[in-house]
Amino acid sequence: MRVLITGATGLIGQEIVSRCHAQNIQVNYLTTSKSKLENTENYQGFYWQPKTKEIDLDCFKNVDAIINLAGATISKRWTASYKKTILSSREDTAHLLFESLKKIEHQVTQMVSASAIGLYPDSLTNYYTEDFKISSCDSFLSEVVNVWEAAVDRFSELNIEVAKIRIGLVLAEDGGALTEMVKPVKLGLGSAFGSGKQWQSWIHIEDLSQIFMLALQEKLSGVYNAVAPNPTTNYELTKTIATTLDRPFFMPNVPKFVMKLVLGEMHLLLFESQRVSSKKIEDAGYDFKFHHLQPALDNLLG
Repeated sequence: MRVLITGATGLIGQEIVSRCHAQNIQVNYLTTSKSKLENTENYQGFYWQPKTKEIDLDCFKNVDAIINLAGATISKRWTASYKKTILSSREDTAHLLFESLKKIEHQVTQMVSASAIGLYPDSLTNYYTEDFKISSCDSFLSEVVNVWEAAVDRFSELNIEVAKIRIGLVLAEDGGALTEMVKPVKLGLGSAFGSGKQWQSWIHIEDLSQIFMLALQEKLSGVYNAVAPNPTTNYELTKTIATTLDRPFFMPNVPKFVMKLVLGEMHLLLFESQRVSSKKIEDAGYDFKFHHLQPALDNLLG
């Protein structure tokens, strides 16, 4: 089997590449940086530039499935121009892949794409499953995910099965949200945001990469939430990080207006509440290694 991965050099991508190689799945990957091109039998790099619609069509050669992880980070101040980058980095990349496949002979039968739980409305009480009907995009993040998923859905027009993996808060050792959350805690300044009651649906990066592999190997289609079975509150998450690092946790909660001054509109990432169900991916056969927060943090921070 050979897969084409976009975003292969990112946090999640590197983990998935390792899992593919462990299972003798060969990897082609697309990169916008010519300095990151490698060429071995099981790891071949190809150049693309979605802004200018440039792509090396050899990237599709002998490829059975695409894993789509491309997208600019949302953990950066959302200026008007950067918002456009966040949107275009998801929409334009999917569009370029689609238009390229439409005009060549290929053997791609499957698209497994990253998505995000940011599509679900902010709520302290709702418990979201994949069939929740989204009536409108009430935030920038929900707009991003809506555009992203619509671009990916088009691949079904080419008789390609589409699986969309809605990712929660990714906990990883190097990079991602956890690295940033750990910094103030290590300084003894750990505290919850706002009320601290907002739900955080998290997932250990090991489970996340395995869910992508399950979707790939079982040819899953449709939408799947990639979150651990036990969401936690922002207060409990921050407190558990402090406990794991044996650091104090007594600072007053950080008010919303303070983080709005510091981060601008991006502060919503810290205050939005989404309690999300993992039942569908479990029913599809996935058995989580990290069900609960404490063992996950022990693994990453211990």
